[in-house]
Amino acid sequence: MNSILEEIVRQKRAEVLRINEPGALEHLRSKPEYSLSRLDMRSSLSSSKGVGIIAEFKRKSPSLGYINKDANSGEVVASYFSEGAGAASVLTDGPNFGGSLDDLSSARKSAPRLPLLRKEFILDFIQIEQAKAYGADAILLIAAMLDKSLCAELSEYAHSIGLQVLLEIHSAEEMSHINKHIDMLGVNNRNLNTFITSYKTSLDMAKDLPDEFLKVSESGIKTPQIAAELAAAGYGAFLIGEAFMAQEEPAKALKSFISQIR
Repeated sequence: MNSILEEIVRQKRAEVLRINEPGALEHLRSKPEYSLSRLDMRSSLSSSKGVGIIAEFKRKSPSLGYINKDANSGEVVASYFSEGAGAASVLTDGPNFGGSLDDLSSARKSAPRLPLLRKEFILDFIQIEQAKAYGADAILLIAAMLDKSLCAELSEYAHSIGLQVLLEIHSAEEMSHINKHIDMLGVNNRNLNTFITSYKTSLDMAKDLPDEFLKVSESGIKTPQIAAELAAAGYGAFLIGEAFMAQEEPAKALKSFISQIR
């Protein structure tokens, strides 16, 4: 792991210790959203007429600082649904991305028919329970911060409570983390050592990705032309955040993006 990711993991381990207290699991399972029927994120993206976009809600990033500080997750995600997103990603990390679990809950209430991904640095089972309790349909697991055994255990646990799994990899070496409980396979185009982003990472890895997974390209997809090139290489979905969130009206940017691909 690079120093930025190492610091985030340190923060998350401390966070898990705080939230994993007696009665925490029972409290999460008592929340109304916990008993909701889950939406099929993979199917929603696969049926999006070749333009399976996971439109992301985030306020800031470690590399850019604030992107859209005062954005409201419920309003943005509801408008994403109206303009054709196949799913939405909601960042719930606070210190680095300005998010919260309340953002996820607000998105769920505002867009009940849109599959939601909890985008978080997950390293413990209680975080998966949180995802379900606040309305997520799927979770993100990042290979770079998990060993293979824990990755498999977390993936299986997510499936056991009805959540889908998007596994994020950054290199061919991390493909060893793939397991039978993965639903979607994402390639993050951001180098975690340098934080430089290049969609060529997805292009270079495309031919080696197993065909049984929905292939998702993440980060650095700034134009419809890049998305079209990635689609031709075999990617069925694209996780896009900054290109939309940097605009005054993120959903209008999404609508324009989709129209130019089609």
